[in-house]
Amino acid sequence: METITIDNSGKLSPKDFSSNMDVKWCPGCGDYSILKQVQTVFPDLGVPKEQFVFISGIGCSSRFTYYMDTYGMHSIHGRAAAIASGVKTANPDLSVWVISGDGDSLSIGGNHFIHLMRKNFDINYLMFNNQIYSLTKGQYSPTSEKGKITKTSPYGSLEEPFNPTELALGAKASFVARTLDRDPKHMQAILKRAHQHKGTSFVEVYQNCPVFNDGAFFAFSDKETKKEEAIFLEHNRPLVFGKNDDKGIKLDGLTPVIVNLNEDKVSVNDLWIHDEKDKTKAFLISRFFDTMFDEVHFPRPFGVIYADERPVYEDNMTQQIESVREKKGKTPLNKILAGEKTWTIL
Repeated sequence: METITIDNSGKLSPKDFSSNMDVKWCPGCGDYSILKQVQTVFPDLGVPKEQFVFISGIGCSSRFTYYMDTYGMHSIHGRAAAIASGVKTANPDLSVWVISGDGDSLSIGGNHFIHLMRKNFDINYLMFNNQIYSLTKGQYSPTSEKGKITKTSPYGSLEEPFNPTELALGAKASFVARTLDRDPKHMQAILKRAHQHKGTSFVEVYQNCPVFNDGAFFAFSDKETKKEEAIFLEHNRPLVFGKNDDKGIKLDGLTPVIVNLNEDKVSVNDLWIHDEKDKTKAFLISRFFDTMFDEVHFPRPFGVIYADERPVYEDNMTQQIESVREKKGKTPLNKILAGEKTWTIL
């Protein structure tokens, strides 16, 4: 990969983050929009250009690293999370971004994914979810819906799909959000929030694949259906949706219930107020379209589902090293290798 260009003469612009590589995605691919929003947001983050690093795995999404005029590494299949955690540990001042797809993240990379969430490095993880394997020409992925007809499931896939936001929450992610390629302003806002969060920020991006899974998420962005099919979360705001903002969601204990604000004798004051720090309710929100609620058609949630900071791994590690050095001083390597307890086997 070529050396990045650094100009410290003034404010950065989106062009400063655009490499000289030809962008090679299919016409109409949602990745173009994601690339555009990242390049638009980065000049406003207040981070020196040379401190940005992109780590990607394998897949259509993972070509992203070539198109950013930053430092980065197009790594190996499923291992972007592991490599990114090493980069962040060795260089904690860097702004590290992982780019991965649903297959790369949740199939071969699933183990690395959950442990990155659990350990809570200060890393931003963008998962492009198109619910299909596109680079290998259209096989079903870990997020493909059950019954999906593909080249590897000609009679329909038999498996229940992963719900990425639910999985991230279960793996103890400290920031979980969802956005989509066809809503640029929303994506920009979510990218900024992810950057501001101290800890692992997981962002699921619904991304259209026009060749192998076209229109999978159009219901959440088309004008005719968006207001009914999607709900946009705001902290400390009630859960309201519907074509005329006439529907809401309230809680009956821990059971979500859809109500009509005009017909059910309820007001906005009776609705569920979104609290980003409430993990129990975050799990419920993440499952609005899951099998848990098969009998009721809930809108798909977009926005910050959960955000609650806790100490990050690299800071904890640095503090631990300093604490041990303070107590024990600098120990010669031969003594470290010998250990504190040794014995002889006769």
